[in-house]
Amino acid sequence: MIDKFVPSLAQAMAGIQDGATVLAAGFGPGTPATLMRGLAQQGARDLTLVMNAGGRDEGPIADLLSTGHVRKLICSFVRADSIAGRQFARGELELEIVPQGTLAERIRAAGAGVQAFYTPTGADTILAEGRETRMINGRLCLLEYPIFGDVALIDAWQADRFGNLTHRDSARNFNPIMAMAAKMTIVQTAHAVDLGAIQPEHVHTAGVFVQRVLHVPV
Repeated sequence: MIDKFVPSLAQAMAGIQDGATVLAAGFGPGTPATLMRGLAQQGARDLTLVMNAGGRDEGPIADLLSTGHVRKLICSFVRADSIAGRQFARGELELEIVPQGTLAERIRAAGAGVQAFYTPTGADTILAEGRETRMINGRLCLLEYPIFGDVALIDAWQADRFGNLTHRDSARNFNPIMAMAAKMTIVQTAHAVDLGAIQPEHVHTAGVFVQRVLHVPV
């Protein structure tokens, strides 16, 4: 019988290796805070963390960065006075800034099997220095490559034992595309429901992309 629920946070996070690329969803709502705290406790080092923004000094993102286990942060925004900004200034953290739409598309491309794409975003800025550009339909475009994850940490509103997920309202954000782009997807869900309780049209992330689910009641 297929049952992707795991009984503990430790079991959910087991096996994440040093050097892993971790995709962490969320844009305010939809952040898998419990799983991110679990990653900080799990102990894997030399991580590349991919997320929308890393500019806060408190909460699960700051807790993870403060462990020193993150080698590189790929995100769309960082404040200079945040823990990530200070670590970067001290040479303790590699930082790659990617425009938000491009970040989403690079992650989506990984899950969809797109090997590269051109976008006009950033093509005439310092982000394009030393990189391939091309004129397409009269616009200068920058070549971008997909971002693949070894692990994706995902938030869901409800999940069944097959790993089918529903995300609530704006909490959907990066969650479905990150689940598709990773080799292993770990989910925290507010509600565990019976198989068949989620109608097909309400499955925002299909269970085929999910390996582990942890019930974290609200």
